Amino acid sequence: MAEVNLNSLSKSFGAVEVIPDLSLTVPDGAFTVLVGPSGCGKSTLLRMIAGLEEVSGGNIMIDGVDVTQAQPSDRGIAMVFQSYALYPHMTVRQNIGFGLKLAKTPKAEINARVDEAAEILQLQPLLDRKPKQLSGGQRQRVAIGRSIVRKPKVFLFDEPLSNLDAALRAQMRVELAELHAKLDATMIYVTHDQVEAMTMADQIVIMKDGVIMQQGRPMDLYNTPQNPFVGGFVGSPKMNLIKGPIAQGYNADVVGVRPEHIDVSQDSGQWEGTLRYVEHLGSDTVAYIDGKDTGSVTVRLTGQVAINAKEKVFMTPQTGNIHLFGADGRVERA
Repeated sequence: MAEVNLNSLSKSFGAVEVIPDLSLTVPDGAFTVLVGPSGCGKSTLLRMIAGLEEVSGGNIMIDGVDVTQAQPSDRGIAMVFQSYALYPHMTVRQNIGFGLKLAKTPKAEINARVDEAAEILQLQPLLDRKPKQLSGGQRQRVAIGRSIVRKPKVFLFDEPLSNLDAALRAQMRVELAELHAKLDATMIYVTHDQVEAMTMADQIVIMKDGVIMQQGRPMDLYNTPQNPFVGGFVGSPKMNLIKGPIAQGYNADVVGVRPEHIDVSQDSGQWEGTLRYVEHLGSDTVAYIDGKDTGSVTVRLTGQVAINAKEKVFMTPQTGNIHLFGADGRVERA
């Protein structure tokens, strides 16, 4: 385990500045997720930590040592990529232990480390198989096993679940969270999927255009977003952001209300609208409403609700769950 400190880090590709000036501390043993839309700089940041991208300014400290100019192999890190990058002609055992073999680690130690990693990842029955005989989730576990045997100070994950289907991604989210608990390791994980961030992270870092918009514990970001971007990025369905006369009525530039914090009635309410589309999901009902003054609004209702498209409805935001965003980015609640 190790603490990671990024101090005034910057990155430019020619005249294009991707990360202007970024400072971040990843605590020892934390599971930190870098999340944001495509092009926000999160993967570039991870590659700089790994030593795969040159730093334009600032420095990177891992376990108290400045590794800014160090080779990737000398940083005490292990990286798991989106592609599994397994050798097709090797068995699972050989793939997991290959890096140790290159480092001329004694064979007995290689076998012991591979067996230990296989037990942690439940790969023991698969050690003699080739990658083509494995599912996507199993291949990803092999790639993770290859990192575990190196006993790194820091694990780096670059969108490792993006090639998997939805059900397998959900399963692997649980497995990665459990792996972190078992290893008690420092992990930095990049994704564009806020659900992955919310379900796995100790600390979420939300980025936009190379800038940290907010960082903190998942539920802190969910409950107290510091600006409209964070409010709209965290949560599914995303927060409703309402401007115009309604926001002005609250002396704000933007009013934010999460879909689950809006009550709907066919009789009366604060905001009038017409149902455009309804998703009946069984446990929830999601309604998309064209508001007379609010614009498009999404509402999540608990359970099976008998409402249909084209109906006139009224919406009322729940007291205490209205977020008010000013021009300076401060958050208040009404």
